[in-house]
Formats: sequence, structure tokens, C-alpha cells
Amino acid sequence: MVLILSNKDLQKILEMSDVIRVVEMAFKEMGLGNVQLPLRAVILLSEYNGWMGVMPSYVKGMNALATKVVTLYPNNPINLNLPTIMATIILNDPKSGAVLSIMDGTFITAMRTGAASGVAAKYLAREDSEVLGIFGAGIQARTQLMAICEVRDIKKVYIYDIIKEKADKFAEEISKKFGIKVKSVSNPKEAVKDCDIIITATTSTTPVFKGEWLQLGTHITSIGVSTQKDARELDTLTIVKSKVIVDSKEAALQEVGDIKIPILKGVINENHIYAELGEIIAGKKKGRENRDEITLFKSCGLAIQDAVTAYLAYEKAKSAGIGIEIEL
Repeated sequence: MVLILSNKDLQKILEMSDVIRVVEMAFKEMGLGNVQLPLRAVILLSEYNGWMGVMPSYVKGMNALATKVVTLYPNNPINLNLPTIMATIILNDPKSGAVLSIMDGTFITAMRTGAASGVAAKYLAREDSEVLGIFGAGIQARTQLMAICEVRDIKKVYIYDIIKEKADKFAEEISKKFGIKVKSVSNPKEAVKDCDIIITATTSTTPVFKGEWLQLGTHITSIGVSTQKDARELDTLTIVKSKVIVDSKEAALQEVGDIKIPILKGVINENHIYAELGEIIAGKKKGRENRDEITLFKSCGLAIQDAVTAYLAYEKAKSAGIGIEIEL
């Protein structure tokens, strides 16, 4: 029997603290060489401004084998009232190959992406970080905030979105939900200048802030993805000033304009990438080494995050009797 889990099912059983825990373990397993992680296969649908990726992975030490099919359509929210990112995950039994579960991947993608940022902040942000700046007021922004609040005592949040009404609504909702002072700002500089941690969660194809605005000791996480290879959320100065950590060096060098563009311009080379996050968690390299470092985690989003989160959801759903079992 195959367990079918909907978005609503997953919202009942997945908590950010648990997702952070398993995502951290997955990155550590990667750092120790205990994962199989092919680069995602990608289809570009330029006539619809769309992108589809197929993301298989296996995390040996955690018994998690899964494949995610994910789509990215930046125009969806405005044109069709649909999410920018939608996904489905198939979870398999690594012992037999049998399908254990088919589940919504949209909520899992948001949760595991937030969790990765939480893990990165745990190792790279100053421990006394209190002020968070977020670019983008979509679904991802909410899980980013949830995750950062799990690992740091955040007291104030600045939110910026090119659609001011979205930022205003986000600030009102999150202030009530989390009991944190959240301020919607109309100028991107306001979401940078006084912040200890900055999150960019946009579909922008051009830099969302200037590197010259960064103060010493800031930690940045960039999760924005685009269907255009020459797109980026961060300018060259930000990259140059930062100690750069990625989830996967191979993926970053192939897919991430934020890093590829400065390399092509000859401003940096591949060695400017200091480490993969898994290497730091596994103790192979150090994370933040002093208060003045500007640290940057550039996330491509890895299938291992989906696999371990899907396995966590499956185990919790089975224990709670949630979902529908069907015979394929």
C-alpha cells in the first residue's frame, strides 16, 4: 500500500525544529560522503517562463530514498493565483525499491529550504544576532523566519518586497503569529543596514541590495532561484566581501549566477567558495571564525533535504494515522 499525503496532512505533522534536525543530519552525511546526489535534470519552458527539475537522492545513514519533481513559474502568483514553486515527492523503500508514499512537495520544499537556512545560521551567524532582514514576502519568507527564530533569538524583523502590499500584509500577520516586531520597509537599504542576518528569498534576476550597505559581522543566506542562468540576487561586491559557503559546490558552479557571473568576469575564482555546509557540520572546516566576518550561505536546494524531510513526514504520518493508503 502507498500512503498519500496532502499539503494539509503535512502541515499537521511537520514542525520546523524537527525538519532542521534531519536537514542538519543530511548535510553532515553529505560532508562525510554518505549520500548519492546526482545533479538535477532540468527542462526549461521559455514560452511559459517555466522550469521543471527532477531531483533524486539517497541518504544512506538515514534510510531516505526519494525523488522530487518540482516546477518554478515566477508569473504564477499574479497570472494564475498559484504558487511560484510546486512539487511532488515519491518516497521509496531503499531495501526493495517499492513506493512507500507519494506526497505534496510544495510545503516540504518551503520547510526544508527554511530549515537549511536555519542550519546555516546556526553555524555561521553571530550567536547574539537579533535583527533579521528579509527580501521577498512569499511562502518561503515565512519558513525562513520560522527557521531563523529556532536557532537565534530574533527580536526585530525588516521585510522588503517590490509589492509593498505583500510586505505590509506579511508584517501584520507575522507580528501577530510570532509576537516579534516586524516592520515593512519601502527601501531595500532599510532591510540591510542594521541587520545581523539577511535572507534573500526572491525570484529577482538582478541584485536586490548593494554590497556597500553591509556591515561587518553580517550573515547572509540567499535562496532565490531563477530560470535564467545569468540571473542573481547578490551583486559582485557582496560575493567578494563574503566568506562563501554553499550546499553543493558542483551545483553552485553550474547553476548559480551569483557566483558564476563574478567568476566569468575574472573578479573571483572557484576557490572563493570556502566550503560546503556539510563540511562545516562534519567538522572538516570551521564556520564563523570571528565577529567581523561577513558570511554567506548560497543555497541551490538539494534533493537530500527533500528525501530526509519526506521520510520524516512518512514516519510521523504512519504513527499519527494521517493520510490515505491506496493500492497502485
